[in-house]
Amino acid sequence: MSDSPPSKLKPWQRLDSETVYSCRIFSLQKNRSRSPRTNEEHDFFVLDSGDWVNIIPVTADDRVVLIRQYRHGTNDMTLEIPGGMVDREDPSPLHAARREMQEETGYDSEDIIPLGVIHPNPAIQGNRCHSFLARNVEKRFEPSFDTTEETEVTLAPLADIPDLIRQGHITHALVVVAFHWHDLLKRP
Repeated sequence: MSDSPPSKLKPWQRLDSETVYSCRIFSLQKNRSRSPRTNEEHDFFVLDSGDWVNIIPVTADDRVVLIRQYRHGTNDMTLEIPGGMVDREDPSPLHAARREMQEETGYDSEDIIPLGVIHPNPAIQGNRCHSFLARNVEKRFEPSFDTTEETEVTLAPLADIPDLIRQGHITHALVVVAFHWHDLLKRP
């Protein structure tokens, strides 16, 4: 850990909060807060969303189960690992990650371990993304999609993942972070 002295920063004081928009996957909050340094008030907009999960499914022969899907934010196809939202019915993030892997790929495993948790964008979001590793996954059934998603499953050697990231084939930041967590797991 760092040898830096403890921070002298103080948190902002929230004075008011109102929901200005709400939909199925997030709400937009307008928060009025006071600066601890200047005592001035400012408005901040925050996307309120539940936690997310992603999972790296790896077969017994070290191939990663990836999905290709269309993403509306970039108006393009992406190459990713399975992931999604933690639903209210999910008893845990691990359960949600396994459910997403099963739904999006048809692969499954009982050998799933947590890799790490991050805040995707703490400047405007308070949620977290939980990353997992599923070892020795096997194809057990066909993917089942909800009404707004469909994926194409592809397998890639685990050893090729760094090149897929470097070459811009994998560009989703949360997927890159999951692979970073995976690399940290392998270090002594």
